[in-house]
Amino acid sequence: MKKTLYKNVRNAFLLSTVLVAASCNRYLDINENPNNVKIEQVTPELIFPGATAQLFRTQATTMNAFGNLLMNGWAGNSYVFGSPFVREFNLNSVDNSFYNGIWDGLYRTLGNYTLIEQYPNTTGAQDNYIAAAKIMRAFYMQTLVDLYGDVPLSDAFKYQNNLTPKYDDDALVYRNEIADLEAAIVLINKTAATTSTALVPTAGTDPVFAGNMQNWKAFANTIKLKYLMRMSKVTGANATYRDQKLASLAGATYVTQDVLINPGYNGSTDTQQNPFYNFYIRTSAGARTGQAYTISEHQANALNGDPNNLVLPNNPSTVYDKYRGLVDPRRARLWTTVSGVLKGVRQGALSGEPGAPQSGTNPVSRQGLGITSELSTANNATNISLGSSKPGVLMSLSQTKFLLAEAALVFPGTFAGAQANFEAGITASFTYLGSTGAAGYITSANTRPGLGWTGTDTQKLDAIMTQAWIANTSINPTESFINYNKTGFPYTPLASTATKPNKPYRLVYPVSEFAANSANVPNVTSADVFVKNAFTPFWNQ
Repeated sequence: MKKTLYKNVRNAFLLSTVLVAASCNRYLDINENPNNVKIEQVTPELIFPGATAQLFRTQATTMNAFGNLLMNGWAGNSYVFGSPFVREFNLNSVDNSFYNGIWDGLYRTLGNYTLIEQYPNTTGAQDNYIAAAKIMRAFYMQTLVDLYGDVPLSDAFKYQNNLTPKYDDDALVYRNEIADLEAAIVLINKTAATTSTALVPTAGTDPVFAGNMQNWKAFANTIKLKYLMRMSKVTGANATYRDQKLASLAGATYVTQDVLINPGYNGSTDTQQNPFYNFYIRTSAGARTGQAYTISEHQANALNGDPNNLVLPNNPSTVYDKYRGLVDPRRARLWTTVSGVLKGVRQGALSGEPGAPQSGTNPVSRQGLGITSELSTANNATNISLGSSKPGVLMSLSQTKFLLAEAALVFPGTFAGAQANFEAGITASFTYLGSTGAAGYITSANTRPGLGWTGTDTQKLDAIMTQAWIANTSINPTESFINYNKTGFPYTPLASTATKPNKPYRLVYPVSEFAANSANVPNVTSADVFVKNAFTPFWNQ
């Protein structure tokens, strides 16, 4: 069943991708092959599952490495691979080739959702697919704006009608996507309140909620809140707009579960596996992958409870105070242990140097069973099947709960339940990882400013972002990187080889944009990304 379902989804995506790529040439042909399917004839139920699965592939692979390395959760296994991830650690080459797979993997695929919106819909039959397409485009468009600033939107996704779209102001893109989320909710409400002709997506055509449109509505509200909370520090007209939209969420429902995606992942072939598992754990044949990655010394020290009172050079001596003496019960589910503890590598350290003190090959921690869904670390058919078929996580419940906690902390006149949501976020992380001891951990953490619910509002914000950083590890770490740029929390040491005083505030547009849309792409340089200027995403200027 799963194998057939995944094959259908994959074929649907390949069909839609080929049609998008070929559409420019089709209009140049005098003689049209009547056997070819025209792009406008591809139905939303064929486009939606493939596009959504392909977007998640970028989130699960490229964005996982980017976020985990930039947030010092992962490091390179320099015991085996010499000097890995030099660019990520020294930050000296954040240019138009630095993680360009994020832009290319997300932006290009988002056009498929516009095809869904443009499909003939005079009877309203496609309303549910259009609503879901608007929601998913908003979900990933926010990531693009948060990492790049201005993006093409109003002129975008028109293919042969406009191959060089202008770039839109990022604040206006935010407003447009929020409006799309609201429009999606209107469509969902309409189909629910009337005798509608709208097609109901199924598990085969909706790999996220299997056609449960009330879940899609709750997801839309959650994404809308995420947009507005990213704007928590803006002023002037943007602040007025934000406050109005926050008020419109009164009584809104939010997701109450992990938002998962599973188009039928299985271990039959590499392309059918969960993309995270295939890229970072094992292939369908059992070959180990992702061996260059391990836990960073920084995160290992935090989760181990700072047993050696670590003080890093050029970093505040207090960075580990809040962790000291409190072992995080999640550590053995997030990572494998070595002699009962997590063992990592200091970012930038070579074998034999401080942070990787033993020279030669040494065992280090790898992704744990709470991330892989395996029963053990054994390389056998059962584990490969379990890991390969595991659903992907678009947005975890812990992420939603921490978002609600932040909203109640920063805007207490509009939202309530800050502590309850904060603690629910920690509990949701424990539950997802299959870890026990959440209640005791929360009680202990709540005596520690910056880790639990105590102290000033600033310390509580630090605690939200710290707990989100732990929970997002190997799941959605880019979200933590973006929130770090907004809040400065949690404090995250730079690599020992860093040549810059801070992390980048944005990325440089990829070489593909400079090659194909050079007349419009903003001329952002490597120097621009490390200072706040007109190119910085508007909510962080």
